[in-house]
Amino acid sequence: MKNIVVLLLVLFSLSCKTETSKLSAKSQSSLLKTYTYKTGSKPVISVHRGGKGLKHYPENCLETLKYINDSIPAIYEIDVAKTKDNVLVLMHDNSLNRTTTGEGPIAAKTFLELNQFYLEDDYGNQTNFKIPLFKDVLIWAKKNQVILTIDIKKSVNVKDVVALIRETKAEDISIIITYDLKQALAANQAAPDLLLSVSCRNQEELDWLLHSKIPTQNMLAFTGTRLSTKAFYKKVHKNGIKCILGTLGNLDKQAEAKGDHLYKKWVDLGADIIATDRPFEVAKSLNIKND
Repeated sequence: MKNIVVLLLVLFSLSCKTETSKLSAKSQSSLLKTYTYKTGSKPVISVHRGGKGLKHYPENCLETLKYINDSIPAIYEIDVAKTKDNVLVLMHDNSLNRTTTGEGPIAAKTFLELNQFYLEDDYGNQTNFKIPLFKDVLIWAKKNQVILTIDIKKSVNVKDVVALIRETKAEDISIIITYDLKQALAANQAAPDLLLSVSCRNQEELDWLLHSKIPTQNMLAFTGTRLSTKAFYKKVHKNGIKCILGTLGNLDKQAEAKGDHLYKKWVDLGADIIATDRPFEVAKSLNIKND
């Protein structure tokens, strides 16, 4: 009789674990599966700051995301900042001076005050576009199945960002960007179901990540803005992790000077996602088109 009771307890325990596992898998962001590294996967374009260097289309602007999304398939890196009254908006700089008609720190303005200003493009041209609410961008991205990689500014708590992702049910289109292991651990603790962009520029950082409590299925490896060796990309891929290469900056300039065929060369080297300021040129070079 005692043996029968023990057997029933074991079976019950296994059943609970199976159900918990199913529930956990069901609640995870679908990106954990779709962004696992697989041989032969098509390259992806990541648009830096939601689009830079475009005349009449400012960075971190919802209208810019819509404009690019109408032309090419891409994911969008956006920057989330916080106003004086704790409203989350899109803005890269701490100051309003460079990208808007306003002046001063964004943290010193309420959202109502921000709404008086207009966004400017990279050439200083004023547009009719306003600083967007992060919530509105999430809603648009979810509706249109557009993936966002979310760069959280220092003044913003990752928990507040996750809360808004939950509120808008945008888990399946949201990737949280982190810059070191401490940030990655905090983000994974706040949202264990979400995909993270993690800093993985060398063997030391890869080892830290692999020995952390973060599952590799939750990782996209940002390998930096310099080329890594083919051997290093293979090591990352071996763990089922895709690699993001930041061509923004020097590598974009190199491609502009020497030819856009370099993007294909870098993909062949091991880059799965090209984070760029030149999304249209990358799309043409890699023959990436809307279906």
